[in-house]
Amino acid sequence: MAKYYINADRRLSKINKEIYGQFSEHLGRCIYEGIYVGEDSEIPNVNGMRKDVVEALKEIHVPVLRWPGGCFADEYHWKDGIGPKEERKKMINTHWGGVLEDNSFGTHEFMELCRQLGCETYVNGNLGSGTVQEMSEWVEYMTFDGLSPMTQLRARNGHPEPWKVDFFGVGNENWGCGGNMTPEFYANEYRRYQTYVRQYGAGEGEPGIDNPTLIRKIASGPNIDDTDWTHGVLATLFRHCENRFHGHTDGLSLHYYTHPEGWEIKGSATEFDEKTWYKTLAKTLYMEDLIRMHGAIMDQYDPERKIGLIVDEWGTWFTVEPGTNPGFLYQQNTMRDALVACINLNIFNKHSDRVKMACIAQMVNVLQAMILTDGPRMVKTPTWHVFDLYQLHQDACLLESFIETEEIGMEEEYMVPNLSESASVDEKGKITITIGNLSVTEDYPVMTRITGIGDRNKVSARILHNRMDACNTFDEPDQVSSEVFEGVRLVHGGLEFTIPRCSVLLITLE
Repeated sequence: MAKYYINADRRLSKINKEIYGQFSEHLGRCIYEGIYVGEDSEIPNVNGMRKDVVEALKEIHVPVLRWPGGCFADEYHWKDGIGPKEERKKMINTHWGGVLEDNSFGTHEFMELCRQLGCETYVNGNLGSGTVQEMSEWVEYMTFDGLSPMTQLRARNGHPEPWKVDFFGVGNENWGCGGNMTPEFYANEYRRYQTYVRQYGAGEGEPGIDNPTLIRKIASGPNIDDTDWTHGVLATLFRHCENRFHGHTDGLSLHYYTHPEGWEIKGSATEFDEKTWYKTLAKTLYMEDLIRMHGAIMDQYDPERKIGLIVDEWGTWFTVEPGTNPGFLYQQNTMRDALVACINLNIFNKHSDRVKMACIAQMVNVLQAMILTDGPRMVKTPTWHVFDLYQLHQDACLLESFIETEEIGMEEEYMVPNLSESASVDEKGKITITIGNLSVTEDYPVMTRITGIGDRNKVSARILHNRMDACNTFDEPDQVSSEVFEGVRLVHGGLEFTIPRCSVLLITLE
């Protein structure tokens, strides 16, 4: 029997709701068809946004949405996406699929989508091929409330009032598709560009990822384990500063995707064996090594942890579904993806003292999506159901917890712990526990001891459980969905339950 310990008297870091963020790029059918169908579409919509998709995303309380990329961000020129749609510039999306980009979804549409979702805005600016003036004017267009050419232009385009930009990324993957820069060159460019990401009408307070009155600026961070990039960028950013946190940077991004068979091959999203299952989960667990690795470097420059580590691209990346455009990155989503999400979210929760935001890639129809669409049809993926189970962690306080595990797997190189967990408590005292069983063959009894349980005596649970390759299709959209789990017993000082194989379990204690 696995022993699981939770100390409800020891509250650690806040789990920022932004850890449960989403990413939407002009890639494949993520924006067009997936989210935006236009006002004249026969698919029910509100101001062009699919009603079914928006409602499904509102169910999981999407806290923040990143847009327009991704690699697309560093070739995106925002003025192409404003004004009358028939007058907007048309272009070829050279990054993704070589298809026509008609710019019918631009700044106004993104802000409208975030309004409908009720979420924060994370705009990624173009440092790779754009100018300082272009970035400066975009921020002015979106956020300035005074008299200027940009505010007059915004008013002529139908929106006299400014919007709130919560996060602004100054470039994306500038070590690669964003310009193939060196870390020192990028950091110096960042210092220059971010100067003109002005805080129009912002409130007072110290800069930092947790100050919502300011635009929080995100620097382009490392690709996977490139510690030279992290060192080089931070050393340059803080050079000649009077203090270690000078208001230049509120976050440093990190990108890491799970490729079970490597970057070139990737492997099928639906056809895999148990060996590949464990290989996938083992590679997912590398996320924790990366957070510790880059976090240790960040601690040298920012020991007070005012700069957040922003994991704004993560998730599985498999071979595209047969017969689809290779540049659209459309893949199915199984219980394997659900366990990948479970592991990553537990890791982010556990490291919420440094990880302040994360955006899964991507929200609809691309990579590890929440939702898949086919014309008027829509399905919620197993990953959507994990985000549904985990949403109670948003803005809760991480609790000290530890679970005894055993190593499982089929190859020595790809052994994984059998269980993954995290626990939190909200402001009303409700305890939320999330546990994943990484085994495809074994159920595990768990004895939970909770210190400081107090008079909490109401327990409830939901579970996501199926075979490892189970998925939701347009013909069978509910094969994988969460359901009430009656197997948790409240005992003196804790809980007892058996967690089934290949499952994600949510327990709440009030």
